[in-house]
Amino acid sequence: MYPATIDQYHRPKTVDEARSAYAAAGGEAMYIAGGMSLMQAMKSRVLSCRALIDLSQVSELRGVENSAGRLRIGAMTRYRAVGEARAALGPFQALADAADRVGDRQVRNRGTVGGSLSWNFVVACTPVAALACGATVSILRVDGRRESVSIDDFLQGPMTTALGEGDLLLGIEMAVPAGPASSAYGKWGVVTDALPTIGVAVFVELASASACRNARIAVVGLPGGPARAAKAEARLKSANLDDAAAFAACAKEAAAECETAADPWVGADYKSHLIERLCLEMIGTAVRRARSQLS
Repeated sequence: MYPATIDQYHRPKTVDEARSAYAAAGGEAMYIAGGMSLMQAMKSRVLSCRALIDLSQVSELRGVENSAGRLRIGAMTRYRAVGEARAALGPFQALADAADRVGDRQVRNRGTVGGSLSWNFVVACTPVAALACGATVSILRVDGRRESVSIDDFLQGPMTTALGEGDLLLGIEMAVPAGPASSAYGKWGVVTDALPTIGVAVFVELASASACRNARIAVVGLPGGPARAAKAEARLKSANLDDAAAFAACAKEAAAECETAADPWVGADYKSHLIERLCLEMIGTAVRRARSQLS
């Protein structure tokens, strides 16, 4: 099937030009990033618009920048670019882990961070990694205001975010901790390039080699989309990081507090098992990466 007729196609070079194009279309327009999700919806006529606004030429929406204690990733930064910028990501390695595991080579070359966050599909790698990393989402509202929204408030449920009609996601930012910290993301899918049946992202900030100052654990593959495992986070923050049993207890806690549901391929109990196994692995990886920064 082909998309319904699109009357106008715009390729703005600035975000202000993009917003002006949206206004000129009387609200009957859509922004397109990599198009990996939107074009499929348009081809099946789930979505349609009179004007399509292609953001690929807006340079201020691209790139990874780590300076003045903050990491910024532009909304139009492609997955491949995020994976290749691993060294610049500092403690937020989970974002590179996610970018390297998204879909197949074509999706990684074309898909964007902002597109995935805006779409917020019920099972996707980027939103859960951003949730674990505690990202702040920068938004250009349709009326011209710029606003920052925490990732916890931005992700509101499957296919639902804090973006309103005509709003444009500009990028995400994370404050870089002063001390040793790192993160990790892993997924399990029915096949290698599949969407995650279950994915787990973990961020840790160390107080010492054996103590955790802060922790965030996020899980995707749940009926309500990506969610934090708050009880597991609390357990990890009070754990002795030299005790392997403490990691196992955190992983078991995450599996217990996350509600799973069966699908045609995987049962609910096996998904809980996957949460436990992946969480254990990602805690170990994140802690190991953080410890490597200790002198």
